[in-house]
Amino acid sequence: MTMKYKSNYEKVTEDWKKRFLDMDQERLIERFQLNHDGQWLYLRYLGQQLKLSRTSGKVLFADREEIPEFDTVITVYNMFYYAKEHPAASGELVPFRLVKRVYPFERAYQKQILEPFARLFSGHVKELREACEKLGGTKLPQGDAGYRIPVYPYFDMAVLFWDRDDEFEAQGNMLFDSNITDFVHEENVVCIAADAVRYLSRAAGLEEMKIYAG
Repeated sequence: MTMKYKSNYEKVTEDWKKRFLDMDQERLIERFQLNHDGQWLYLRYLGQQLKLSRTSGKVLFADREEIPEFDTVITVYNMFYYAKEHPAASGELVPFRLVKRVYPFERAYQKQILEPFARLFSGHVKELREACEKLGGTKLPQGDAGYRIPVYPYFDMAVLFWDRDDEFEAQGNMLFDSNITDFVHEENVVCIAADAVRYLSRAAGLEEMKIYAG
């Protein structure tokens, strides 16, 4: 019997659940220093507590009933699958265009993430600062709001924002560890940026911005 899926996102998620269940979980625990018990592997992502079922492969929030969106789920699976054997963050944060192998996605990143991010937080600098701190961010000197935020415990990103004034519209930017693609597939860098906007909008108490539908 062929299983019917509501969307391609659902099919991809189901395929990755199976792929995850074929992975050596003890090796994953060792490589990524995961907290775990008999049922779950635990992981912190952009201020969110996640858990992965060791029997079904599902990715869930550890502290609430809500199911994570596709971007979050696929980024977890992909990190476990695509990370180099011994990835190491450089600590140097660079613009998207300088991240290795992401150039095919730059236009989508600009139009679908940075521009909506700037519009959303225009006039809401205080809310953005508070949201960044809720996600574990530490203040940076750049911008009206600039924060370094842990993506996973292994590497960080930065969110930078300049509010509108009499001459210019609001502008936003994001920086990424120069070795981020040693941990995740290059397409996941866009997913991480989309998730950052989503979780910041939620933490700020603004309308939650979903870049991609899951």
